[in-house]
Amino acid sequence: MLGLAHSGRQALVAHMVANFAHLIDRIGFIPNGNRTYYCTRSQPPFFALMVELLAESQQDEQIYLQYLPQLEREYQFWMAGSNELKEGQAHRRVVNHQGTLLNRYWDDAATPRQESHSEDVELAAASHRDPAEIYREIRAAAESGWDFSIRWFADAQTMATIRTTQMLPVDLNALLHRLEDRLSHAHHLAENPTQADFYRTRATHRQQAIQTGFFDQKSGLFTDLLLDGHPAPTPTAATAFPLFLHLATPDQATQVATYLEANFLRPGGWASTLIESGQQWDAPNGWAPLQWAIYQGLKNYGHQDLANQGAHRWAKNCLTVFRQTGKLLEKYNIEQVGTLAAGGEYQVQDGFGWTNATLLRLLDDLAL
Repeated sequence: MLGLAHSGRQALVAHMVANFAHLIDRIGFIPNGNRTYYCTRSQPPFFALMVELLAESQQDEQIYLQYLPQLEREYQFWMAGSNELKEGQAHRRVVNHQGTLLNRYWDDAATPRQESHSEDVELAAASHRDPAEIYREIRAAAESGWDFSIRWFADAQTMATIRTTQMLPVDLNALLHRLEDRLSHAHHLAENPTQADFYRTRATHRQQAIQTGFFDQKSGLFTDLLLDGHPAPTPTAATAFPLFLHLATPDQATQVATYLEANFLRPGGWASTLIESGQQWDAPNGWAPLQWAIYQGLKNYGHQDLANQGAHRWAKNCLTVFRQTGKLLEKYNIEQVGTLAAGGEYQVQDGFGWTNATLLRLLDDLAL
C-alpha cells in the first residue's frame, strides 16, 4: 500500500482498506490469510496504519470516521477478556503486566496447522511436550508473521522449544499503541471526548511500558518481554519498532541506532536476527518490512546517515538480484549480496509486494 500510494494509485489503496474492513466486519479481525482455516488467528494489527495512510494520501480526515467501527472492532479482538484480568493474569491475546494491559500473539486453535499438518505432528512428537501446547505456540508464531525465528525459541536454537505465547513482543505492542492513538484521534474527530480520553490514557500507559519495561538498559535495546518480566535474550530487528512508531526517547533511539550499526548492519541491508538457524526469519535473511521500519525509525530520530547507509545496501542487494534473475523476491541474503535467500518451510517466493514497495520508496528517497 505504501508503494501504491507513492505511485498515485490511491483508488487501489482505498479498495484494499475497504476489503480489510470487510474482513473485520465479517470475521471480527483480519485473518492470517483469506482461507477458512486461518480464521483462528489474525495478521499483526496494521489496519490503523492502513487507515492512516489512506487518510493522508487522500488528505481527508473523515476517513478515520468512516473506519472507526472497524478500528474499534479490531481493538476489541486484541483486548478480548482484558476487563476481567488481574495483575499477572493473561487471557488469549491480552496480558495484565504489572497493572498495564499489554499483548501477545495467540491462536484460538491448539491443533496442527492445516497448511503444515504433517510437519507440526512430527515436531510435537519429537519435542516430548504436550502436543496441544506446542501446536498453539507454532500457530501463535504464525500470527506474528515471524514464522519462524529463534526469536520465539527458549534455547535460541530449536523449534521444539518454541514459546511464543510466553512473550510480550515489542513490535506487536508498538502497533497496538498506534491503534489506540488512532482510535483516540478518531473519537476526537467524532466529538466523543470520553472515548477519546479513554484511548489516549491506554496509549499513554502502553508507551510508558514500552519505554521502561521493554527497554533493556544493559544492552541498549528494545526487547521482547517474557511474561515473568525479564527481557528476552535474543536481539532482533523488532527493536526498531518503537523508533518507527515514535515511541522511544531520544536517548533510547541513539542507543538502539548504535547497537544496530554495530551488530545488525550487513553488506546487503539489515539483519533480522544475529544467529543462522535455518529458519527463514533469521540470519542471513533480510526482509523488506524490517528494512523499512529501521529506515523510517532511524530517520524519525535524526539518524539520517545511518538510515541511508542501510537503505543503500538493501537497494543495491535488490537490484543486483534483479539484474541476475529479472525478479524481485520475498526475502534476500544480506550477508552475500546477489546470493539468493533460503531457509524456512517453503521456497523463496517471486514478486513480493513489500519488496516492490520498499524498493520503490527507497529509490525515490535516495534519488537512485
